[in-house]
Amino acid sequence: MISCIVKTKIKVFLAFLIALVVSFGAYAQGESEQAEVSQKGVVPGATEGAVAAANTSGLPIDDPAIVTAGDALFKNNCAVCHSAGSDVIVGPGLAGINERRSHDWLIRWIKNSQALIQAGDPEAIEVYNAYNKQAMPSFNFTDEEVTAILTYIASAEAEVAAVPTTVDGDAAAPGENIGTDAIGAVGGYLDIILVVLIVVLIVLVVTLLLITSLLKNYLNANRKLNEYDNEVVNQRFDFSKIYKSKAVRTLVVLIFVVVLLDLTLDTAMGVGIQQGYQPRQPIAFSHKLHAGEHQIDCNYCHTTVYKSKSASIPSANICMNCHSQIKTESPEIQKIYTALERNRPIEWVRIHNLPDLSYFNHSQHTQVGGVECQTCHGPIQEMDVVYQYSPLTMGWCINCHRETPLNTEGNGYYDRLVELHEATSKGAFTVSSNGGTECSKCHY
Repeated sequence: MISCIVKTKIKVFLAFLIALVVSFGAYAQGESEQAEVSQKGVVPGATEGAVAAANTSGLPIDDPAIVTAGDALFKNNCAVCHSAGSDVIVGPGLAGINERRSHDWLIRWIKNSQALIQAGDPEAIEVYNAYNKQAMPSFNFTDEEVTAILTYIASAEAEVAAVPTTVDGDAAAPGENIGTDAIGAVGGYLDIILVVLIVVLIVLVVTLLLITSLLKNYLNANRKLNEYDNEVVNQRFDFSKIYKSKAVRTLVVLIFVVVLLDLTLDTAMGVGIQQGYQPRQPIAFSHKLHAGEHQIDCNYCHTTVYKSKSASIPSANICMNCHSQIKTESPEIQKIYTALERNRPIEWVRIHNLPDLSYFNHSQHTQVGGVECQTCHGPIQEMDVVYQYSPLTMGWCINCHRETPLNTEGNGYYDRLVELHEATSKGAFTVSSNGGTECSKCHY
């Protein structure tokens, strides 16, 4: 009789659990179908002619070489004071500049703004007065280079204008998947459903325990149980038998020894590795703000990263190129003024520090090898506080040398070496193929 009662309770529990799973699957399938319909709901022709409408200046925005050159020139020279959008930094945002000013005027203004102002040009005087008479530096650009910068700005405007619209007629954000709202809604509902399901299961377990307790009390009070049924109904679990067991004690000791050995090995292997090191700096400088949002090129502050063994630490004078006008009352900026007044350098804390026995040349990697800053330093443009992203171990460097192919095109020095490599080895001609894993390359 007792075994029948237990089996009945198990069947009820399983039936309830299956019903919940089936209901959830049907709901998720319905939401998925709704998402598919929403994904197909892009307005036909919503982006047709958007690029052409945005480019009213006649600039060659379809030429990727000119746009790329303009991008580099803008970030290296202009992004410190201007944004390509509508945000005002030091000078005005440059969105729509090709429509507001003539091309010839922009060329003359960028090359020598002060000459235009002194000549009495009304547009130049208006801009000069509107932005606190902040003098714009002159640039020794060619007409083609100025055109490339203006083309890059026009190209950025065209990309914004080309953003498709949704069924409701709303413009989608850049990079947004049209019709993903329903998928996002499924994700939100899924979290709620999982929480509700967990709560229901907990309530069900508690209910079954209460039912079991009631049945047990009822049977003990009103039924004469034989020896077998009495043992089933009133059985008790003896926990002392578990921890007194030799097998359990042996297993616990074994697990403790394995964990201790693993921790010891990890500690020993991690000696000298500072990955994740994130010291507090004397001034709260955000790479996310400067390199990310304002897109200031790394080379603007670290001036020797492409031409020297070391990437220089920016001086306070570089900071003052902008902060003589921007956020001058900020407590953090006041620390820069204090350093200048005392004629003392800012004592930045070094984060990436190789041992003295290792030789590393920044320019060899950045200028010759074309390695991006993020390869070693990680997503630096997203860091409010910089930390050591990579392990910077010897094995990490060697693996990079083994996997990174060398660009040998147009360099006659490598022709014979590449021929010998292809005749004797398999795979690409990497840094390692050119002796990049020899000890003397880094240790001498």
